[in-house]
Formats: sequence, structure tokens, C-alpha cells
Amino acid sequence: MLRRQSLRESAARTYARSLPIVPVRARGLTIEGADGRRYLDCLAGAGTLALGHNHPVVLEAIRKVLDSGAPLHALDLATPVKDAFTTELFTTLPRPLADHARIQFCSPAGTDAVEAALKLVRTATGRGGLLAFTGAYHGMTAGALDASGGASNARVTRLPYPLNYRCPYGVGGERGAELAARWTESLLDDPKGGVPAPAGMIVEPVQGEGGVNPAPDSWMRRMREITAARSIPLIADEVQTGVGRTGAFWAVEHSGIVPDVMVLSKAIGGSLPLAVIVYRDDLDVWQPGAHAGTFRGNQLAMAAGTATLTYVRENRLAERAALLGGRMLARLQGLAADHPTIGDVRGRGLMIGVELVDPEREDPQTGTATAAPALATAVQRECLRRGLIVELGGRHSSVVRLLPPLTLTDEQAVAVLDRLADALAAAERATRHRTDAGPSH
Repeated sequence: MLRRQSLRESAARTYARSLPIVPVRARGLTIEGADGRRYLDCLAGAGTLALGHNHPVVLEAIRKVLDSGAPLHALDLATPVKDAFTTELFTTLPRPLADHARIQFCSPAGTDAVEAALKLVRTATGRGGLLAFTGAYHGMTAGALDASGGASNARVTRLPYPLNYRCPYGVGGERGAELAARWTESLLDDPKGGVPAPAGMIVEPVQGEGGVNPAPDSWMRRMREITAARSIPLIADEVQTGVGRTGAFWAVEHSGIVPDVMVLSKAIGGSLPLAVIVYRDDLDVWQPGAHAGTFRGNQLAMAAGTATLTYVRENRLAERAALLGGRMLARLQGLAADHPTIGDVRGRGLMIGVELVDPEREDPQTGTATAAPALATAVQRECLRRGLIVELGGRHSSVVRLLPPLTLTDEQAVAVLDRLADALAAAERATRHRTDAGPSH
């Protein structure tokens, strides 16, 4: 199967390259491959599986729809399944937004919801510019890519995202975040700053693909103040951070801000494709058909999503993620004390990143050790050999990312970290061996 995949599928495939496995069964944290090996899955569908694989409440919700004879394809028509999903979703949203909100069901991927959000604010404001941040990732369609870090578009103004590690101002912490906010404010108010009139600002409360960089709460509040004072809609991209992942149901709740638009996908579909935007009702000025999508009425995803949202809320899994995530971060920080190749450990809730570095080489711009992407790749490979699935991210692909299900047990968390620590040690030994051996002749 792996050979046929490599022959038939495009060169653009990604996870299949770094994770050469064939999943055949899965439950909770565990995946079983066609070769009979079992893996602890800390990728979880890139954060999609809030309850892990095939959770009983999700399966029951799907079976109930299948057995009811309800239509599986309903475009954007009203259905009992959709009504239940929308009601549960609005129950979880920040109250000031939910009380004055509208929802738009988009095509099934998060990038489609980003496109809808950008179209919405441009329609509502009559402006064409966009404020986005360095290191961002918002999807793979054209508009979403323009807003992501690394892209270049005349309508997108790139602003500094605060970094505690590798801070471009060399200070980090609250001081670095304050300097980033001042730069943003100064640029927007500079009549010669060259900023196209912004229709909106889009921000991830925690940058995921960008390397698990949590935005300081004070900085998030400053972005809310800056945008509100200038009548710029604030878009929170909660595609990966939502549904309890960061230790709050929605990551914006950590800072207490209320965005004008929230982009939601991944976990809201309970493992199935679903994407929506929720926004202030006064922005709802577009015409019928201004944004559509054939598969925006995915009934199975809405049923699975309702079950997931309800289970996370009723079982207080966000609070559980905060508690267990804090313990895992503490242990990883202890591991870092014994491994100079760990440059930084960071995260929020069960969204954790470990940045690997070359301690012998210094980045002259930030004074930190240089990134070590080859070591990170080796650690990912050693993790897989030990039955642990992890993802890499960050600007240099040197951050090992952990996105386990919110149903992770204490025992499973210990097993995950044991395997990661063992994999790191093995990768370090292999790296030292290659260095000591020197160039081959």
C-alpha cells in the first residue's frame, strides 16, 4: 500500500512522507497499523480529534443520524441536526459574541472559513487591506496563504507576532510583546507607513504550525484595543486552538477579549469535515450567495460536532487540558535542563512545542542557539520507531509538536513523554556519532 501510494499520489503529500504507516484501526489515543504495531497518536488529525479516535459518543451520534433516515446532504437548509449543532456551539461561545452573532457554514476545510472571514470583513468595511502576522498559518487556499507567514501580497501588511524565544527585539516576555504592539500601533498611525486601508486583522491566539507560540494575554488585549479604536474587525483564527485545546474552551478566553469574527473548524466536526465563521451581526451585510459551498450541510459532521462540543463542555475537558498540559510542560522543562539540545519548551493546555537547537552554534540576531531541523526530523523518526506519532513545525521545522486528545489519561501522558525522552536521547547519540566520525572518505 505504501509503495502504491508513492506511485499514485502527488508529490505534494506531506504526512505520508514522515509517517510511513498504514492505519487500520484506532481508538482514543491509539492507532494500530496494518503491520500490527500500535502507536500513541499525538498528532490527532492535526488537532481535529478532541476526543481521540472513534470516541463512543461520536460514533453513537453518527449512527443515530444514519439510522434516522435523515438526509446526509442538505446544502444550507435548516435541519434538526444543524439546529442542535448551532445551539450547542452558541452555548460555548464567549457570551458577548454569542448574544449578537451570526454563523456562516462554509465548505468543509478551515481554509474555506478563513476565505469567508476575509470576504466578510472586506464586504462590511469596503476596504481591501489585511493585517496579518509573521509566522502565521491560515490555510492553503489563495487568500489564506496570503495571510500566512512567508507569503507576499501588496494588500497584506505583515506585523510582528510576539515571541518569547527568539524575540526579534532581543528581550522577550512582556517587554517584547509591548514593543511588538507599539510597532503595530505606530505603523497603522503613520500616514506614510504604506499600509493599505485594513478590512481586518487576523490572528492565531496560539500559532500552531508556526511553532506553538502562545500570544501573551496582554498583547491580545492590546490588539483588541488597537483594532477597536480604528474600527478594524478583529478575526480570531481558532481552527486549531478551539474546543478546549489550550485549556479554555476558546483560546481568546484566556485574555478575555471578544473578537468580531471567529474562524472555527477541525475539532468542531468531531473528526469529520466542518468549518464555520461566527461574527458580529452588524457585519452581516453580504448578499445571498455571497459565500457558498456545496458541502456546507454535512449532517454527519454536525451530529459528531454536537456530541464533541457537549462532551467537552459537560466533562470540563478544557480545565483538564490546562491541568495535564501544565504537568507535561513542567516535565519537559525538567528534561530540557538535562538536554542542551532543547532550546525552549512552550505551549498552552494540550498544545505543546519543544524547540530543538544546536547548542554549539549561536543565532547572531537573537543570541539563542540556532535551530536544528535535522535533529527534529531524527527525533520524529525515533519517536515513530518507539510507537509515538508527533508532528514538526516552526519557522525552521525544528519544533516537535504534541497535540494529544483531550481525553489523554495521566498514564498515557507519562508514556508519551517517556517515549519522547528516549527518542531524543537516541537522536542525540546518532548525531554525536556522525559528528565524531567526521566526513567519510
